[in-house]
Amino acid sequence: MAKFVYRMQNILDIKYKLEEQAKQHYMEIRSRLNEAEDVLEQLNGRKEAYFDDYRNLLTDRLTILEIEECKEAIILMDEYIANQQNVIREIERELEEAVRLMNEAIQERKVHEKLKENQFEIFLQELNQEEAKEIDELISYQYNNKEAEEE
Repeated sequence: MAKFVYRMQNILDIKYKLEEQAKQHYMEIRSRLNEAEDVLEQLNGRKEAYFDDYRNLLTDRLTILEIEECKEAIILMDEYIANQQNVIREIERELEEAVRLMNEAIQERKVHEKLKENQFEIFLQELNQEEAKEIDELISYQYNNKEAEEE
């Protein structure tokens, strides 16, 4: 029996590798985004702690120096939080690009898989035609031999 050989199998293999690389790239960026979100959460926690200290300082005895330090720490935390939010937005943009690239790689792989399937279908049709031709030849040969023997 004939064996099916897809002529562009090496391209399909490359498409599988490119898809895998795109998925890995996506996962790396996703991991960075998770880490950045964790940092933001920690910064918000520190800011809340400074707010609590600030409220306690205002209700306890008035030490202006400690109150000012706490107020400056809160302002500094606001800046850190704003910077971290910018980092997160940038990583999210990178993540969107990685998703787009990953989807393109998947789509290209699917196109090549479909081409392979179509070529396999054509191969099967040709194989069936060959088998039908051989059967016709065999029947024709047997019929002709039968007639020759009867004469």
